[in-house]
Amino acid sequence: MTLRIGDVAPDFTAETTQGPIKFHDWLGNSWGVLFSHPKDFTPVCTTELGYMAGLQPEFEKRNCKILGLSVDPVTNHGKWAVDIEETQGHKVKFPMIGDPELQIAKLYDMLPADAGNTSEGRTAALNATVRTVFVVGPDKKIKLTLSYPMSTGRNFDEVLRVLDSMQLTAQHSVSTPVNWKPGDDVIISGNVSDEEAKKKYPNGWKSPRPYIRIIPQPKDRATKA
Repeated sequence: MTLRIGDVAPDFTAETTQGPIKFHDWLGNSWGVLFSHPKDFTPVCTTELGYMAGLQPEFEKRNCKILGLSVDPVTNHGKWAVDIEETQGHKVKFPMIGDPELQIAKLYDMLPADAGNTSEGRTAALNATVRTVFVVGPDKKIKLTLSYPMSTGRNFDEVLRVLDSMQLTAQHSVSTPVNWKPGDDVIISGNVSDEEAKKKYPNGWKSPRPYIRIIPQPKDRATKA
């Protein structure tokens, strides 16, 4: 099954470092980041998990939960967490899924159906495609997917930036331009007529072209999908 933006994120039950969870129930009315790893005790992923642990309070401010996944068993995750804290300086406080039977990796189309049914004996190279970030909204729909090669560490500041954009545009009829950062100007969405825009934004807008209507960022941001 190929997953696309707008699809309902597949639900699942899994063992984690914080006990069993049912994904949709665990997510509740929050946003969520599910990010996966090809194997425990790998160097790039160690830096990623440590950085994400340090960034967790920023996601919490945005009503967004974090959930990690690695195809190794939960017992290995606990040992890896010690290494992460000692080398990266941040304690992992979000749950880490154990996926030793590769069920969730397959459910989310990160491994092919014929990849077998055990993580035992599999190398990080065999699991190279289990390097994806999914952002899921409170409506349980996929809002963002990012896939990275094993040799390139992920940019979680960018994930946070995109979350800010998605929460803003979920509430207001705007889009964010290239390299937008919170506080920058935004663009009135193309599906809003000039008549509607005049009611929403009575102070008007800058328009270098008729199809580009630029306004200051609305001050409040939504956390709903």
